[in-house]
Order: sequence, then structure tokens, then C-alpha cells
Amino acid sequence: DIKLTPRQRKKLLVNWKQGLAKARRKAVLWHHAQKENRLKEAERRALKTIGAIDISNKEILELALAILYMGEGTKKKVETAMGSSNPLILKFFLASLKTLYGLDIKNIKCQLNLRADQDPERMKRFWSKELKLPLNNFGYVNLDKRTIGSKTYPYYKGVCHIFCGNVAIQRKLVYMSEIFCKKIVEKYLGS
Repeated sequence: DIKLTPRQRKKLLVNWKQGLAKARRKAVLWHHAQKENRLKEAERRALKTIGAIDISNKEILELALAILYMGEGTKKKVETAMGSSNPLILKFFLASLKTLYGLDIKNIKCQLNLRADQDPERMKRFWSKELKLPLNNFGYVNLDKRTIGSKTYPYYKGVCHIFCGNVAIQRKLVYMSEIFCKKIVEKYLGS
């Protein structure tokens, strides 16, 4: 029942807004800490699972490659190829091809799909260094004209496509991934 003056009301409103802002800052810090804990737990669990797998087992490596190929590999053309903007995926692809099939990395060909404002020669050097492939393995570069006038984020290095040309590998990987997925579906979801 106490009547407040306009000055008192304003002071209470300012205090309330300042308290709310302080509470939000604390909440953000708390949420970041909780997320960090969840990320560390996910990493711990992933390391435990990976630790239980014999990564030197070539059948496991080939199955992992087949599953990756199912999602990222070229399936329409009659060649073994994969494109990605993630160097780690392409390094895994190259390491697997070399380990499993003895492919000579010198015979690998690469193409780049870049945004209009990206320098093709600079991007070739980036991908050559990242993938440890000779610069002369990089040929055609496609610049996406639809991106003219828009700025590219500095971390984006385009999409690199790797071609090894061996269709027999592609066919085996596609069949392996399909057969494996069907077996899992049948076992855990029924036919």
C-alpha cells in the first residue's frame, strides 16, 4: 500500500534490469560449463569405445570406409571418388585406399569446387599440403558463379574431390555398406 515516487519506481526498475542482466550472465557461464562437461563426457565415452576396437584390423577399417563411402562417396559415376570440405574425411579416405588396396597416391586426381572469391592456386596449395598430395594432382577448379558478391568465411576452403578411378573398389564399398546396414536393420528392427 506504499505509494512510490516516480524516482523510486525508476530506481527499482533500474535495479531489476541490472539484476536480470547479472543473472543472465551467470546463467550463460553456467550453461557453458555444463556444455563443456557434456562434451568432455562424450569424448571420454568415444575414447573408451575406440580403445576397445582393434584399429589395425583391416576388416574394421574397410567397413568404416564403406559406411563413410555410403554417405560421402560418389555412387552415380563408375569410379571411386569422394568429395568433402573436411580435410580429415579425405585424409581418412586416402589412408584407407592406400592401406586396404595398395593404391599409389601419385595416381590420385583432385578437383576443387570453390566460391567465386576464392583464389584457385592458393586453395590448390592448401589442399595439396593438407592431403600431402603433389600439387600436380590437382586439376580442374570450378568457381561457383552463384556466390559472386558474397564473402566467404576465412575457414572455408571449398570442396575437394578425390578420384582414384578404380570402379571395383567403389562397387565393393557400396555393396558392403548396403549389406551391413540391412543386416543391422534386420537384427535390431526386424524385417
